[in-house]
Order: sequence, then structure tokens, then C-alpha cells
Amino acid sequence: MSLLTVLPLAVVMVAGPQFLSAIFLATSDQWRRNSAAYVTGAALAISLVVAAAYFLATGTRSAGASNTSLTWVVLVVLLVVAVNVYRTRETAEPPAWMGKLTGANPRFSFRLGFLLLGFFPTDLLTSIAVGTSLSSEGAPLVDAAGFLFVTLGLLALPSLTVLALGERAERFLPKARDWMTDNAWVVNEFVIGIFIVLTLT
Repeated sequence: MSLLTVLPLAVVMVAGPQFLSAIFLATSDQWRRNSAAYVTGAALAISLVVAAAYFLATGTRSAGASNTSLTWVVLVVLLVVAVNVYRTRETAEPPAWMGKLTGANPRFSFRLGFLLLGFFPTDLLTSIAVGTSLSSEGAPLVDAAGFLFVTLGLLALPSLTVLALGERAERFLPKARDWMTDNAWVVNEFVIGIFIVLTLT
């Protein structure tokens, strides 16, 4: 898969609570171990979903005309979600588990990475799309490595920023975290918009 294909897919994977969680963990007490555990859990989940979709699609190559119907169903669902996100932007609250991130431990971080990147709706759909796309093109499963590495690189960006910039990153990241928390609906609409474009193309 080319970088032009991989990059928007990776952005869809991490934009939203996924990247926000990475920022929280990068500013937590055990930030090195937490960030590593989070990325490891994400890597395992993404790999499992992509592989499952790949082998399932390879074993059932009889989708045919149903792909068009599925595309329209996905588009309608995305548009409904986009409208709902905008309507509830003033009353929406961050998930309760997000308050636990500053005091998280590696076990919690691993589980969070696995569940968020494996089963969050847009992430699940994206990973399935990657696996089925590779299968339909007759490409080997290993071609998903680029998608996996770029996604994990984006997730690791907050902790790498702390490593590179030290105290400056520790001052900047909480501000970025607060902005993303206060403007979560903007991030969600951005992700949905990208996914709509990817679905159409």
C-alpha cells in the first residue's frame, strides 16, 4: 500500500479518543511504560482485525454487487453520525474512563490500546477495509505493514515528543489535550469527513 493510501487511513485510526488517550498517557506518571503498553495493545488489535478480514475475504470471494449496497449503508450511517455529533456538541461529555488516564498503569494502557484501536467503530471498519482491500487485489497480507507502522507511529507521537523535547513537551501536551477535550466534536467531524471521502473513493 502506498503512503498516499496509508496516511489518510492511519489518520482515521488515531484521530479522536485514540490520539487524545496517547496524549494523556504521555503526560501520566508512568508515561514510558504506559505509552509502550498502549501502542503494543493497539498493534495486536489492528493486526488481528486486518488478518481476520483478509482471510475471511479470501475465503468468500462472492460479494459482487453487494459492495455497492454496503457502501451506501456506510455512507448513510456516517452522515447520521455526523449530524448527531453536531447536534450534541454542547452537551457531549468525555468518556468516564478518560479521567483514569493520568493515573493509569501499563496493564490498563495495554487493554485500552487493544480495545480502542481494535473495536472503536471507525477503527474496526478501517482495519476491515484494509484487510478486504488487500485480499481483493490479491496482495499478500504483509502489505498491511505500512498501514500498521504509520498508525502506530502517530500513536507514539506524543511520547516521542516528550522524549525529544522534554519539559517543553510537558508544557505543550496538556494544552493540546485540553483543546482536543473541549473541541472533541470538531475532531469527530473531521474523522467522519475523511471516512466519507475514503468510502466514496
